[in-house]
Amino acid sequence: MPVRKLLRRTLRKLFNILPQKRRFAVYRNFVECNPAPNERLVLKIADTKEELEACFTLLHDAYVGSGFMTPDPSGMRVTIYHALPTTTTLCAKYDGQVVGTLSLIRESVLGFPLQRIFDLTAVREEKGNIAEVSALAVHRKFRHTGGSILFPLMKFMYDYCHTFFDTRHIVIAVNPGHIEMYESLLFFQRLTQNVVENYDFVNGAPAVGATLDLRAADAIFERHYGSKPPKRNLHAFFFRRKLANIQLPQRRFYTTNDPVLTPELLDHFFNVRTNVFAELSDRKKCLMHTIYDLPAYQAVLPAVEESGQDDSGRRHRHRHRRFSVRCPAKFVIPSADGVASKISLEIIQLSRYGFLAHALVSVPIGVWGEITIQLGPAETSQIKVAASRVSEGGIYGFRLGEPDLIWRKFVNALYSGSTHADLENATRFMTDR
Repeated sequence: MPVRKLLRRTLRKLFNILPQKRRFAVYRNFVECNPAPNERLVLKIADTKEELEACFTLLHDAYVGSGFMTPDPSGMRVTIYHALPTTTTLCAKYDGQVVGTLSLIRESVLGFPLQRIFDLTAVREEKGNIAEVSALAVHRKFRHTGGSILFPLMKFMYDYCHTFFDTRHIVIAVNPGHIEMYESLLFFQRLTQNVVENYDFVNGAPAVGATLDLRAADAIFERHYGSKPPKRNLHAFFFRRKLANIQLPQRRFYTTNDPVLTPELLDHFFNVRTNVFAELSDRKKCLMHTIYDLPAYQAVLPAVEESGQDDSGRRHRHRHRRFSVRCPAKFVIPSADGVASKISLEIIQLSRYGFLAHALVSVPIGVWGEITIQLGPAETSQIKVAASRVSEGGIYGFRLGEPDLIWRKFVNALYSGSTHADLENATRFMTDR
């Protein structure tokens, strides 16, 4: 064994002497991605207490084993970001057991974990929504199986971000010892060449920040993997192949988040099993109350003293009660000569009385017309609207006339429901408002 360890260490040192371009090419030559994974593998959103607990336990054991956290009495790693409706936890299950997990964190009033130490200004200037990939763990039984769990889990993450999570940029903070895997195989680019020596989110371990533009990823992967055989062709695996193992969410409406935490689950993970809520600062307690402002949730959130209820909470409440969507629409504006103008829009955010939409052409301000909005595969709304303002990048704010039944049903479900499953039965949230 000592001789074998010495040989491995020597070979690793010799390998590290190679120029980076050569090293990365060698890494890619060792890729193994099964284009037809075993049907015993299932990839899905973790949406039950048992699945979430298994994910948090797997993450705890992996982080403790790597020195990224001290053992927690709960046996789980649960952070405040897991409590947000804009966070989605993905899991890989083999024979019904959770063997892999990662969490996708969309921006919220709490931001991202890594923005505390890395500057995201350059990423934001590229436009498009950002999501942090965090809390990645694979069961130790599958860590040396050639990516049999990791690559399908990453494939699920790519599909979900592109199709459902309305994400252009993904960002990560990883240990310096792992960054070359992300750079060489997945083409992440470092946010900075400097290593942060003490990242408090992972027990003071060093970290490197990196980002990937999903809009450019297809072409980059094709350039490096396009000519490789199927088992080494990550381009075909990620961007061309459909895996029957992946269970994407079934959505009635074109929302971009899949919240799963009921008040009972929130209480179980953040009050009963852990002290996450109790250990929050007063400011973060206030923010949690603005995020979850339904009475059933208020009952399980940590108490906030009246003196802590400042204007910032009210401002964040105003911001939160706008819901992220991706709804195609057609805006028709009548004209005096009888020839109507038809403008294609994509609605990206809405509230009860208005919405934001992206347009590739100019939209007249203050002119009323009729818009047809595809709220879901089988849900279409027609409303009188007028653009009221425009901002950079062709983003227009619209005000509504009298909303129709479909719009009211959808928006009331967003305001009154607690999980993405509530949208399946949107009618029960109908009110006269």
